[in-house]
Amino acid sequence: MLLSASPSSLAKSSLEEMLDSLRRKEEEEAKPKDLPPALPARPASRARLPPARRSLPNNFKVGDGSNAMPECLPNGFDCKRKEDELGEKRRSDGFGSKKVKMMMDADSPYLASSGKVRELEDDNISYIIKKKLCVWCRQPSGLWELGTIQSTSGEEASVLLSNGNVINVARSEFVPANPKIFEGVDDLMKLCYLNEPSVLHNIKFRHSQDMIYTKAGPILIAVNPFKDLQIFGNDRISAYKQKFTNSPHVFAVADEAFTKMMRDEANQSIIISGESGSGKTETAKIAMQYLAAVGRSNRGTEEKILQTNHVLEAFGNAKTSRNENSSRFGKLIEIHFSTMGKIYGAKVQTFLIEKSRVVQLASGERSYHIFYQLCAGSSFGLKERLNLRAASYYKYLNQSECLMIDGIDDAKKFHQLMKALDIVQICKEDQELIFKVLAAILWLGNISFKVADSENDIEVLDDEAVTSAARLMGCSSQALKAALSTKKIQPEKDTNTKKLILQQAIQTRDEIAKFMYENLFNWIVDQINRSLQVGKRCTGKSINILDITGFESFQKSSFEQFCINYANERLQQHLNRHLFKQEQEDYESDGIEWTKIYFKDNQECLDLFERKPHSLLSLLDEESNLPKASDLTFANKLKQHLGTNPCFKGERGRAFSVRHYEGEVLYDTNGFLEKNRDFMPSDSVQFLASCAVDSQEQSVCKKFKGQLFNLIDQLECTTPHFIRCIRPNTKQLPDIYDEDLVLQQLKCSGILEVVRTSRAGYPTRMTHQEFSTRYGFLLSEANKYQDPLSTSVAILQQFNIPSEMYQFGYTKLYLRAGQTGSLELKRKQVLQGIVVVQKYFRGYQARSYFQELKKGVATFQSFVRGEITRRKFGVMKPSITIYSKNLEEIQAIIQLQSVIRGWLARKDASTPNGFKSYPENAKHRRKSLVKMLEVKQDISKERVQNLPSPLAQLQRRVDKAEEENAKLREQLKQSERKWAEYEAKMKSMEEAWQKQRASLQMSLVAARKSLASDSGNTQPTRNEVLSPRYYGSEDATLGSRTAVNTPIKFSSNFAVSDGGREANGIRERGTSGTLSSLMKEFDQRRQNFDDEVKALNDVKPGNSTTTNSIEEFRKLKQSFEGWKKQYKVRLRETKAKLHEADKSRRTWWGKLKN
Repeated sequence: MLLSASPSSLAKSSLEEMLDSLRRKEEEEAKPKDLPPALPARPASRARLPPARRSLPNNFKVGDGSNAMPECLPNGFDCKRKEDELGEKRRSDGFGSKKVKMMMDADSPYLASSGKVRELEDDNISYIIKKKLCVWCRQPSGLWELGTIQSTSGEEASVLLSNGNVINVARSEFVPANPKIFEGVDDLMKLCYLNEPSVLHNIKFRHSQDMIYTKAGPILIAVNPFKDLQIFGNDRISAYKQKFTNSPHVFAVADEAFTKMMRDEANQSIIISGESGSGKTETAKIAMQYLAAVGRSNRGTEEKILQTNHVLEAFGNAKTSRNENSSRFGKLIEIHFSTMGKIYGAKVQTFLIEKSRVVQLASGERSYHIFYQLCAGSSFGLKERLNLRAASYYKYLNQSECLMIDGIDDAKKFHQLMKALDIVQICKEDQELIFKVLAAILWLGNISFKVADSENDIEVLDDEAVTSAARLMGCSSQALKAALSTKKIQPEKDTNTKKLILQQAIQTRDEIAKFMYENLFNWIVDQINRSLQVGKRCTGKSINILDITGFESFQKSSFEQFCINYANERLQQHLNRHLFKQEQEDYESDGIEWTKIYFKDNQECLDLFERKPHSLLSLLDEESNLPKASDLTFANKLKQHLGTNPCFKGERGRAFSVRHYEGEVLYDTNGFLEKNRDFMPSDSVQFLASCAVDSQEQSVCKKFKGQLFNLIDQLECTTPHFIRCIRPNTKQLPDIYDEDLVLQQLKCSGILEVVRTSRAGYPTRMTHQEFSTRYGFLLSEANKYQDPLSTSVAILQQFNIPSEMYQFGYTKLYLRAGQTGSLELKRKQVLQGIVVVQKYFRGYQARSYFQELKKGVATFQSFVRGEITRRKFGVMKPSITIYSKNLEEIQAIIQLQSVIRGWLARKDASTPNGFKSYPENAKHRRKSLVKMLEVKQDISKERVQNLPSPLAQLQRRVDKAEEENAKLREQLKQSERKWAEYEAKMKSMEEAWQKQRASLQMSLVAARKSLASDSGNTQPTRNEVLSPRYYGSEDATLGSRTAVNTPIKFSSNFAVSDGGREANGIRERGTSGTLSSLMKEFDQRRQNFDDEVKALNDVKPGNSTTTNSIEEFRKLKQSFEGWKKQYKVRLRETKAKLHEADKSRRTWWGKLKN
């Protein structure tokens, strides 16, 4: 709230003095229309002055005597003393408003004065008691219960709980509850009363409705649902992309980061924090899914980025006691965008892969997913090449007795991994090498040792494990056995070999396996970065997504948890800096009236880890360099140097405790020095070098600390967006909400303090120049000024923004949340209106230009066409005479064509199908026609070219008519020639028929005469006598046909006498009957054929019935041929009978003659 003060009682800054001098100068110039609006009075500020005020005296004070502050030092306030005075009181404060009440000197962010905190709370409690409203009561168990005040008695109140019980609660043990209308709000800043139970109940209510996302000022709270929710599809992506919804979601955070990157041209970062099992990995994948959809390009880079998750999860995630898919490494994915917002590349950075998980597993946990997927999903050929067995066969995997995860198909995951490796462009040969290294690590774990002598020297058992591991590593079995069982000692010049004891051999084996896996993991990350390398069109704008291993606390935490928790402490400090420290420091340095809000700072814990000369990391490195140091000596040194640190607590033996922001964690120093040294003996180094495996001696803490500091430096150069993941229960089951667990996580992350700071603070801050430049064009001409500060004041007054909603600093304008919404809406409307006006104006300009251009073109075309017409008229004038002479000839040709076409039409009407049977004439007709027309075309070609276009066209029509006339004449000739050929063919067919009929007649007559001569009853006439050869040989009879023009007439009075001898008997009578029937059939057939031939001959050429006459002759001929074959068979049979009768007669005649 802004407070007014008189100039006499307020020490003015140089800026205000400059403004006053400008105002007086303008008043002297008497220009009232240019007077800027009155500036709000500068409040009495408790802030330190900007660094430029170092020339001021040290006793310079701001405000009156009652508000006098300590002297202002050149380097600012020394706040450490005040924090030390609070001491343990601040560390013991709770999460809710009770902490504020305990701090008597704390200022409320909702009040202008700091001395009324307790009065306000007393007033609120009194009002609630008077109205008997709902309150939250703290139970003896520590849980909060909702109830309604029934009555009061002194400092106690009778409260009716929701379960029906009535309890007496002290006045200090209940806090006000929010009205029902605020139940389940999507932003905690909307709550009337901000306290522990209200926040817990709001998140619990939303979790029960499957609304897992809640805003807490600038932080998004994401509760792990432990089940699939249908809120991550493409429809949701489109809704957030098109700004159809603004409900809390990971998509909303990613969209805000993308929008700010494109608008402000500044790099962004999405920092995801939370305990192990809270869903950080899935949240990171959801954010990447949205950015890939928004920045989709034609290069397919976004698909590679998404498939990177499958690869990194397979090689870097494992099942732990708290999470079935826990990330055992930290990663930062830096996605680069072009100027148009399209993804053009990415880069993956990883931190501290947990190597010890490869060789050592706790009960109920698994190693990295890739080992189980390889054993379950590899093909038969791959298993043969790698000599793979089931996962239960390998000691590195079966030691925890946990080989499967419920609901997870490792074989299916392996196929997905193979597809992902192809997409990120890791070739098949490299994939084969990756699987060889993994199989070699598994076989290394199965190598066994035995004690060889009394000195505990060991030997490597020569079994399948040694052979398989050596073959996969590319070395000999003897070299591998020597590297695992011996070490070289080099005194001065000589080199001696010494046997290792059992524990040393196992340690050497495990170190080799861990180094191989670490190098393999780093190599895969390098290959992914090569595939995702940034293109040339990248502008340097990027969005970083940080997913690092969450805070972990076990009964006895190890070196890995020590490093993980240190990283989370550093990230929590980064959050505190941006949400608390930096914001409040900006308020103070810029002269803003601000009541400082206390937050839980973890700087002391960071100092415990980092501040030299005696810190956890420095002492660990120091002990790691001492050859005789042990884990116990390291623990004793920590107790000696850090015992007085409030965040450190020494425990018995090798243990110690650290008070983290998430809570106190007990560490066991067993293995700390060995894991920090990460030392490989020279023998192992040489052996790995011979196997093409890189190895190097490093200090893990130094390396990790350097990576962490580089990470923080990179994040400091970006605009952060925070997502806090919450684990609702430890059973990893859906629809279970553990209030104590959630409350602990909210306390550690400082959610309530964040909401208080955001609600009381000014999240929107812009320099005066930026504000005036962005919104200055909204002012009317009368209210425009030259200096940015006056312009900013005029804008706020014109849009009626209340004075308590903003403050002016020395360099910036500070606005509360939501105040720029109306300005942005008005700016958008004005810009849209400007665009509409520009659109219509540009359209009018384009249409006007087009009309002018069209008019000029039409004028130019008229002149050109006139000139062309005049030139054509000069060419056409001598050709008109030629046209008039040829007109009569053309008319005569047209008349001749009409006559010929009519005659042809009538001809076609009489014989419609006459031309279709002879298509071969068409080709000849076309050839002759082309030859005939070539002469005419050559003659008229020159004349046609000289004619103008209308006459040339008419001449072409005449030529075309002549061509058609010639075609018609040719068709007529072809028709006449066709008819002549038809008549000749008919005549030849008729002659052939007559010949065949005459031949049959002659054969029949010969048969008759032969029979008559044998019977002796009749004497043949001289003209009817035939040679015996005519009936003796049928072929000769049929072959002796002669051409006869007229039908042959046969004598029909031929008869057989009945006065034959009785001696012939029945045989002669049968033969005579058969012959008579043949004669009758022949006569009947002859008559039928004669009639049919006569009918065909009588057909006139003009009749339509002659169309198929040829076909009729063909059918008649076929019928005749068929009958002839049958008749010949029967004739042969009759002749055979006649021969038999003749033989018998000759026998009888000879006897009679003798």
